[in-house]
Amino acid sequence: MSALEKALDHSKRIGINECEIVHIKKNIITVRITDSEIFEIKQNHDENYGIRIIHDKKICSIQTSDEGNLQKSIENSLNTVARLKPREFWKSLPHEIKSKPKIEGTYDKKLDEISGSAAADIAQGMINNALDSKVSAISGSLNIVSENFEIANSNGLCEQENGTYIAGIINADSKFGSSEVSGIGQACCRTLDKFTPEQIGNDAKTMCVESINPQKCESGEYSIIFEPYSVGELLAFVLASNFDLKTFSEKKSCFSNSFNEKIAVDNFTLMDNPHISQGIGSKSFDDEGVKTQVSKIVDNGIFCKTYSNLFDSFKENTQSTGNASRPGSPMGRSSESIPISSPHNMQIESGDMSQDEIIKDTKRGLLVGRLWYTYAVNPIKGDFSCTARSGIRIIENGQIKSPGKSVRIIHNLPILLQNISAVGNNERNVLQWASLPSIVPSLRAEKIQINPI
Repeated sequence: MSALEKALDHSKRIGINECEIVHIKKNIITVRITDSEIFEIKQNHDENYGIRIIHDKKICSIQTSDEGNLQKSIENSLNTVARLKPREFWKSLPHEIKSKPKIEGTYDKKLDEISGSAAADIAQGMINNALDSKVSAISGSLNIVSENFEIANSNGLCEQENGTYIAGIINADSKFGSSEVSGIGQACCRTLDKFTPEQIGNDAKTMCVESINPQKCESGEYSIIFEPYSVGELLAFVLASNFDLKTFSEKKSCFSNSFNEKIAVDNFTLMDNPHISQGIGSKSFDDEGVKTQVSKIVDNGIFCKTYSNLFDSFKENTQSTGNASRPGSPMGRSSESIPISSPHNMQIESGDMSQDEIIKDTKRGLLVGRLWYTYAVNPIKGDFSCTARSGIRIIENGQIKSPGKSVRIIHNLPILLQNISAVGNNERNVLQWASLPSIVPSLRAEKIQINPI
């Protein structure tokens, strides 16, 4: 009998209504890059447990790294639960999953067994491809994660899943020219054979060098082409939370009064896709043991679905969409004893235009490769702010004329979605720092006011 089974049996013997235990074993390799060279290589192993008990509809949780302490932790939680407020809407933890989707490209034995020296070689490849006579300094990181996640509860559910993850990012800085500029390159996936360190370095170098000697962007309205990395930033920090059932139900979403209504242009479809190969958030069951599903949130412009975990869905007298998340750092899952609601992989359905075709179709615009300081100013109205620093190109009559200087964008999300004029066919996996995985192409939106900084 495993430690989890013994602990769950103990919870039943002492009369607890429901008990859930998550167990995570995680190996992490981190390679840090500073001053154009590898600064350090760290290898860590973590093993932790998260316990949640529900007794008389009162919910209590605790974490521990001590396998031998599971039963005592459960007893401590039971003593604590008496002082808590009952959640009368609570129904039940899930039962056994009868059939799970099989998802390719989420585990790689080579990544699971990779050495620190091999990881350093990959990071060096990122550096080498970012080198250029006009690049002054290179920084960044490479993270490789291998994990085993197990969840079991007193209703008979017992599931486990192995996963591997790899993500790299390079910042290339230049003091060449009239002002300091930078460029970024990033890639993330789940198997070593799909990872492209050369592309990361080249993308950072190209954005940096092509940003040298930027020209002032005049104030006014522009067509803005957001490249995939900047689209991922908008999704992670402005858009996604509006479709959380809790946010939606509490009238804190800018779309709380727009369910089943048109909130975007016809060719805009947004989905949560936990079954896509190589997706950083791809998984067959969520972090409560509910089977995951592909969900269209916005279908051809129509807002048609929210996402939720058990707690939030029970509170609204509906069913979980399988979006319970215990996010781990730098990627993957964790032993957090209370899950949150979160999309697994936010995906924008690709369009039929290449980025070059979108540029040629743009009269007065900006191409924006990266965004900084992106946040909601007034979430209920959908107002947000962001800054484009490097990676800006000024477009005139279908041609890139010059790099652009920094600009600030203060805009409104519902207006932006109604003014999307092109969706690219160049979708990429994007992982914003400590945030949401997404799979996105370039987008062009019209009538966006910019102000030079």
